[in-house]
Amino acid sequence: MKLGVFLSDLRRTENTIERLKAEKFGIFLVSNGIYHATLKFNGEISPVLKIQGANYYALLEDLQTRGLSENNLVDKKIKVITYDGLVDLIMNDYEQLAWL
Repeated sequence: MKLGVFLSDLRRTENTIERLKAEKFGIFLVSNGIYHATLKFNGEISPVLKIQGANYYALLEDLQTRGLSENNLVDKKIKVITYDGLVDLIMNDYEQLAWL
């Protein structure tokens, strides 16, 4: 299964994400979830960004809404995508979607 997970909150949800199993795993950081891509917690990247084998995406429009840009990302493995890119990914790359 190819699973895409939308993460729209800054609350720590890594325990829930770690329990999900998929052959391909994508995490879409949207809304306030983009703060996982831009903030450090006690000097380290968010635990959400430490999930092995996951592909990470941050929605450009949500970064810009919060006055942020690609320059604010804390980890290079995060790919910034637009709404068009998001639609392409969920239509072509992920069979199932979840929202946390």
